[in-house]
Amino acid sequence: MRRDTGEGYQEFLQRLAQASGIKTPTREQLARLDRKRPPKGSNEEWEHPHDPDARITKMKDGRTPLAHKVERAVDFSSGAVVAVTLQAVDAGDTETGRETVCEAGEQIATVAGGEKGEAVNPEGPKEVVLDKGYHSNEVLTELADWQVRSYCSEPDRGRRRWEGKKKEQAAVYANRRRIRGERGKRLLRQRGEKVERSFAHCYETGGMRRVHLRCHPNILKRLLVHVAAFNLGLVMRQLLGRGTPWGLQGYAAGLFSTFLRLLREVWASPLAWQE
Repeated sequence: MRRDTGEGYQEFLQRLAQASGIKTPTREQLARLDRKRPPKGSNEEWEHPHDPDARITKMKDGRTPLAHKVERAVDFSSGAVVAVTLQAVDAGDTETGRETVCEAGEQIATVAGGEKGEAVNPEGPKEVVLDKGYHSNEVLTELADWQVRSYCSEPDRGRRRWEGKKKEQAAVYANRRRIRGERGKRLLRQRGEKVERSFAHCYETGGMRRVHLRCHPNILKRLLVHVAAFNLGLVMRQLLGRGTPWGLQGYAAGLFSTFLRLLREVWASPLAWQE
């Protein structure tokens, strides 16, 4: 639906055809007119009548559907998803990355409960690994102000000028020095393994590439349930050695013994309390 006139796409094409001299255009004429006119989809001109949060985007295969953008923060030590955010798909990575980092910090602080331990730092993430889409002077400077070490792949921008940008230069050079070290290269390799694996489980095999929900709050609820199931699978893999219901097939004996052990612990606790 057009934002200015409120007319649908077919009505818009018919108006263009009538303006060009075709009083009663056929579907073939409308299709021909649509192919010949300049770029067709613009988020400034069009919006979904029932889902204003959806935005037009161009996929790798050339399609231009209405879509949403999901970002997530993954813990490298466990592979668990720490935070999930839902953004407008036409917003750049450098604009949306800050919200994801802040959400991850809030979730880590909630889990830590205000007590500093070995596994969880209540102050939030101390290191962030990003791909080259998030690389910008503003993002690296802001992470440095938050005392978060960045490992962000740097795109080839050629020789740069730093007149009057000493703070940005220091942040970019510090990030460049870290990603060129052995530890930085290892972390960047792990980013491709840990982050992309969670995406594959949730969106490819999990079937979340396409949702039948509207508006960001509803979609985010569905995402949180899906990601919680993914994290639960990691816990099951640590406890039982199997992380999916399919993997539990042929594992009945071990599962039954674990269930009996849990029942014995439940039955023993009231008896100990009565004594």
